Amino acid sequence: MTKVTAPAAKAAEAFQRLHERAPEGVWSAPGRVNLIGEHTDYNDGYVLPFALPHRIAVAASPRTDGVLTVSTLGDDGGVQSADPAVVADLVPGTVKGWAAYPSGVAWALREQGVPVTGGADLVIAGDVPAGAGLSSSHALECAVALALLGLAGVDAERTDIARWVQRSENDFVGAPTGILDQTASLCCIEAHALFYDVRSGKPEQVAFDAAASGLEVLVIDTRASHTHVDGGYGARRAGCERAAAILGVPALRDVDSAELDDTLVRLPEELRPLVRHVVTENDRVLRTVELLRTGKLADVGPLLSASHASLRDDYRVSCLELDIAVDSAMAAGALGARMVGGGFGGSAIALVPVERHGEVERSVLAGFASRSLARPRLFTAVPSAGAGRDR
Repeated sequence: MTKVTAPAAKAAEAFQRLHERAPEGVWSAPGRVNLIGEHTDYNDGYVLPFALPHRIAVAASPRTDGVLTVSTLGDDGGVQSADPAVVADLVPGTVKGWAAYPSGVAWALREQGVPVTGGADLVIAGDVPAGAGLSSSHALECAVALALLGLAGVDAERTDIARWVQRSENDFVGAPTGILDQTASLCCIEAHALFYDVRSGKPEQVAFDAAASGLEVLVIDTRASHTHVDGGYGARRAGCERAAAILGVPALRDVDSAELDDTLVRLPEELRPLVRHVVTENDRVLRTVELLRTGKLADVGPLLSASHASLRDDYRVSCLELDIAVDSAMAAGALGARMVGGGFGGSAIALVPVERHGEVERSVLAGFASRSLARPRLFTAVPSAGAGRDR
């Protein structure tokens, strides 16, 4: 079992209040920061995430009447409950809003033959910032998946669970996300980043201790909320698939970076920036991993900044708040900075010498204040444990 977290304790307490009995178990899953490797996962490429200490917890007990009840504990201590759903009747389109995420997981597990049709009571609590690009929705789905599997007494490979969660989000919720976030939440371990080859499914845990190098990864939650269901993410994914088809390759991962210029001229002009980003981003992931393996963490900074420039200029998924966060951090001495997540809002990260933390934070806050933007939330990200059972 994982260490009992504050969200786990809160979920268990809320379950007791709501159902007047203790839950059979509590499972939790973390949000994630992707150090580098953005929009590469659905192109069969490489990613390098690590888990945050922030988690979503699910307290759960089985039912026998086939009904799924889902409730969530708000920051104010109030509980919001979705309409009960019959697990056997769940199909895409039957549940809307936040309840679609846990319901979609129950549907995906049912489709895989997991015995979940008896139903369950779920109570959710967490501290992963919502809408911040830190994968709160995937943390929720992964925690629900582990809870339902645990209640059913079913063991499964974490990489399989990640694919089932991806299916629930793609086909039930309607968000065309890749496999990065689910895999990170389920498979990351403490004090490491997860180098993951999406095509092969091969994970490698790479030691990542910024503090030992006198550095920290500062997360800047811009408070500019984002979503993967608004079409922008899907349009770019479709563009990548179209480009791969034109080039006659299974995925953009197969484009050789040494032949990128010659490859781009074979594509319609509107697809070239998408391909350039994916190919160069995969290369940046590989270079970052080599630097981490050799203990040269400070040298990762320019790669982070190059990633942001590519996401901003080629993939066109940045926004004013993200650019201000990156530019302000760099102006105050960050070694590198970039947006993380799907884009259109959310968070940025900056690789910062510990002694410059205060200057960087003041610079970022001043940058936002000068544009009359909402005050961002800043915190240091420490690679933490992946999903598991808390109690």
